[in-house]
Amino acid sequence: MRPGHLRHRPEPPADAELHCFLLDCSASMRSSGALARAKGLLLHLFDEAYRRRHHVALLCFAGGAVELRLAPRRAAAWNEAWIAPIAGGGGTPLTLGVAAAERLLRRARARAGRRSLWLLTDGRSTEQPAPPAAADALHVIDFESARVPLARAARLAADWGAAYLRDADIRNETAGGGRAVEA
Repeated sequence: MRPGHLRHRPEPPADAELHCFLLDCSASMRSSGALARAKGLLLHLFDEAYRRRHHVALLCFAGGAVELRLAPRRAAAWNEAWIAPIAGGGGTPLTLGVAAAERLLRRARARAGRRSLWLLTDGRSTEQPAPPAAADALHVIDFESARVPLARAARLAADWGAAYLRDADIRNETAGGGRAVEA
């Protein structure tokens, strides 16, 4: 073997940023088509994390349960085949989801630099959990599409001091973030 055959692949810094995504998979997200749009946006956000050599984690919550779909790891190339099987249905256990994200972010503290939580929801839950203290940055992405909006996601973002984004605005700004993935 000659030196020209060797390839050096630099490892990301130990303090790589961690993006924890908390996806609302409730029946209201599924029936409105918001879950499909959220999954398409997730693919876009995971791709951005991959390009920046960040770490990602994915928690899904619905029907009284929270599921860790992707433990914290370095972002990789994702495709629709990986995210399409995420199903929806049931209620919106927002407090349970936020508590699970808090635990995940606390455990990742030693390995991660900056830790960001991204909540993707239609805001149909009446629960108003406290913001996760382990997150350095909070983002709420609102997928509400009702004719008479309840604006609960906007209220939650304001209460948390989080960045607030509407799905419709993101789809207008990013070409890749607007595709939907079968729910």
